[in-house]
Formats: sequence, structure tokens, C-alpha cells
Amino acid sequence: MGPGSDADYRGTPLTGLIFTSLLTAHRSTNTSPAIFGIARFDEAIFEDLTHLENILFSQVATFNKTEFTNHIVFKDATFSSDAGFTRAIFNTGVAFTATRFEKAAVFNEAMFRGNAFFLDTHFTGDGRFDDAKFNSHAGFSSATFAGKAHFTGTIFTEGANFAGATFNAECLIGPIVCTETLDLSGANFNAPVTIEAAAHRVQCIRTQWNSTASLRLRYSDVDLSGAVLTFPASVATHPSPFKKPDGVALDEGFASTHESRVRIKSVQSVDAAHLVLTDTDLSDCLFSGSFHLDQIRLEGRNIFASPPIGIHFTRRLWPIVTPVLTRRNTVAEEHHWRAFAANQPTVQASTDPPMRNWRNGPHHPDADQTPDPEDVAAIYRQLRKAREDAKDEPGAADFYYGEMEMRRHSRAWIEAERWLLQAYWLLSGYGLRASRALGWLALAMMTTILLMMTFGLPQESPKQEATGVIPADGGPVTFEIDKSDPRNPAGDRLTSKRFEKSLKVTLNSVVFRSSGEDLTTAGGYIEMASRFSEPILLGLAALAVRGRVKR
Repeated sequence: MGPGSDADYRGTPLTGLIFTSLLTAHRSTNTSPAIFGIARFDEAIFEDLTHLENILFSQVATFNKTEFTNHIVFKDATFSSDAGFTRAIFNTGVAFTATRFEKAAVFNEAMFRGNAFFLDTHFTGDGRFDDAKFNSHAGFSSATFAGKAHFTGTIFTEGANFAGATFNAECLIGPIVCTETLDLSGANFNAPVTIEAAAHRVQCIRTQWNSTASLRLRYSDVDLSGAVLTFPASVATHPSPFKKPDGVALDEGFASTHESRVRIKSVQSVDAAHLVLTDTDLSDCLFSGSFHLDQIRLEGRNIFASPPIGIHFTRRLWPIVTPVLTRRNTVAEEHHWRAFAANQPTVQASTDPPMRNWRNGPHHPDADQTPDPEDVAAIYRQLRKAREDAKDEPGAADFYYGEMEMRRHSRAWIEAERWLLQAYWLLSGYGLRASRALGWLALAMMTTILLMMTFGLPQESPKQEATGVIPADGGPVTFEIDKSDPRNPAGDRLTSKRFEKSLKVTLNSVVFRSSGEDLTTAGGYIEMASRFSEPILLGLAALAVRGRVKR
């Protein structure tokens, strides 16, 4: 044996002492690397070996079905040709530190029972981990995949860390199962990538997507904070359990404890112009600090948080009962601000929101971190524009409502404008709540009818009188027709006949017409007020209906 010699130890039990002697025989000097030609270690058993440092496999190296009983470290090793670890078993742990795989590295169906680290590992060829199983932590931090990365059917029991990894070739990662965190933070994807994963958490903090990316996920909490999107990237909920290419369903292990819908936790500091979210849960998503949010694309059915339903009490200048009986889409920042304001007397005294039962968030209770109503209004404004550009007018209506709510509570507006918004909200829910406007209209009509019956209609209709003088010589007769002034009612005013006349006056006022009835002086003013207010309420109701049905 010498440097570059072939080594065939298939099925051989190799202790640390024996393998150290083998490495010495393949070195030209004590400090030079051990150089192997064709290396065959299939089904070998490494019993107490811990370090394989400074080794060069110049030709094919196979460790298929090899069993490593102790923790082993391949440090600064170089595999110049194909490296095979198919069905290899690492009982304790393994680390491929600064290892270079110049051609294909195949770990298909390998079993990693301890921690597995591929730190600073360079895969020049394809890296294949199909059907591999990692029972402990798997670390690919700062690894470089110059070739394609294959992780079809791979199972990560504890977590997979690809932080800082670089992917230079088009690849399909998945379908995989990761019961803990799939960490892609700081990774660089320089070619198109598709990731299919059933993972508890997916972290893409400051991940750089330099080409198109498609994340098809299930059960995942996704954090996109600070991600750099230079090409379109989509995050979608995969509608059905993942299957391997042979049609066998992957055991996802989440069905009994988690909902399959993907939950987006944050898009802060993200340029959302290239972001597409499909069938995701945005109830807890933080939008503050993102860019071009008005260009985000929301496809399918995306779920937003809802306000607490019920009746809330608050005080401003007088006690106010605020019913919240209709659901609408709200962003997490509004929940966090309202929950924070509920515990801050200075904020609560200057606003009048229904404060109770709103969800706390990561900003609570630090006032410096909690978004202001102006910031939340800007988020709603951009989301509204995004839905309008997508021709989703009913979807945009909820964001318009949220924007107006934040403007109503903002102290940046002058008091008169805030009172105007207060009236707009109270009468019709900013022109979006038809039931509220119709309720006020019915109340106004009933009030008008009651006032007309009580004060507006005269005691009886005035009669016309004609007076004139007949000339003695039989000439023309001139008559003067006069009508007496209506007399204020007296006696029984609430009769069916007076109700019928009052209803006629009121219905004509709703459509801005005069009834032609004889009215008292007070009745004239009542009719004018009715003809001014009731058509406005009817118009607000029509506007609200149009906002919900417009396409």
C-alpha cells in the first residue's frame, strides 16, 4: 500500500488502531494527506474511530451500508470522485467539517442517529439525501451546493439548519418532513428553487432569493423578516399530504396536533413587490416596515384576524356602548395597538376604541415598539390598494374600514375631522355597514312620523274661502280666495288618520319629494329636516351594499 493505492475493505470491522495504520500507509509523509485510489468500505464497521482528517479520496469512495458506531469527524477531507454513503448508519454523530465533494455525494437512505453536521461543506456535484433520516439535529450551515441538492423524502426529526448555505443550481428540496425548525436564515438561492416541506417552523430571516422560488408548505409558521426578493417568490399551503415520486404518502406526523394551513408570522423589512401568498393564515402576520406592500399578491383564501365579537364599554366625554357584531379582516398590528392602549390610561383617555379582548403581540407592552394608529392606517391603505388592483372590491372594503378606524383614533388629525369621522362611523360604518345606515333610517322615519303626528299635522286641513262683491249693474264679479292658517293640533293626536298622513309625508321625504300636505309651522321644519337627513341615510345604505357586491 502507498499513496494513491486502492483500498477494498468491504465488510471489514475496522478499529481506530487498524484504520490509523491504514491511513499512515497511504501517506507519503506524516503531515501529507492520506491519498486513496478507489476506496471501497461498503458494509464495513468502524467501531471506535473518531477522526478522519486530511484525507484525499482521488477516485470513487463508497461507504454504502457502512456502520459507524462512534462519533466521527471528516475534517478537511476531499472526495475527488463520487462519494457513496447509501444506507450508511451513523449511530452517534458525524461531522463533515470543511469537506469537499468534487462530484456526486450520495447519502440516500442513510440513517443519522446522532447530530449530523455539514459545516462549510462544499458540494461541487449533486448532493443527494433522498429518503435519509436525521434523528437528531442536522446542520448545513454555510454549506455550498454548487450542484443540485436533492432531499426527496428526507425526514428531520429535530430540525434542519441551512443558515448561510448557498445554492447555486436549480434544485428541488422536498418533499421533506421537519418536526421542528427548518432554518433557511441568511441562505442564498442563486437559481430557481422549489421547497416542499411539512415543517413546524420555517425561518427565512434575511434569506436572499436571487431567482424564482416556490415554497409549498404544510403546518408551518413562516418568518420572512428581512428576506430579499429580487425575483417572484411564492409561499403557499399545499392542499394535500405530500407524496414521494413513487406515490407513497409521507408520514407528516402533524395531522393530529396542527392545522395544515401555513401561518405567515412576519414580512417586516421585505420588498413585497415580488411576494405571492396563497391560502395562508395572516392572523398574526406583522406587516410594519415592509416595502411596496400595495403590490403584494394575495391569492386563494388568505385568513386575517377578526375583531372580538360582542359589546364593549368605553368612556370619552360620555359613556359609549360599542357593538362589534360584524366580522372584518384586521391586521395583527391593530390588535397589538388596541391591546396596548387598553392598559395605557393616557392612550385610552385620548381615544375611544373598544379595547377589551384584543390580542397582545410581540410589541406589547413596550410603547416605543408598538405601532401608532398612523402606521397601522398606512398598512391598511396599502393592502386596500393591493386588493383593488386585484379587482377584489369587497376584499378591499375591510381594509378601507380598518384604515378609517385608525384615522378616527389617530391624534394626528384635528379634532373637527375626527368628529366628522366619528359621525361617519356611527351612521354607516364608513359607508360599509348597510344595516347600520338602515337602522338609523328606520329610527329617523319613526321619529319623523311621531313628530308629524304630534306637532306637524294641523288639527284639520284648512278650508279655502272665496269672497267677492256682485256689481249692481251685473258686471264682472271679482272673488278673493283665501286659506286660513293651519291650527296647531289639540286633543287626540295619535289616530290612524294622522298616522297615514304622517307616513305619506315621511316616505316622500326619504326620496326627497314634497308630500303636498298642509303642515303647521313646526311640521314644515320637521319635513325639511327629514328631507335632508333621510335621503343621506338611504344613500349610505346603498353605498354599503354596492361596496359588498361590486366586482
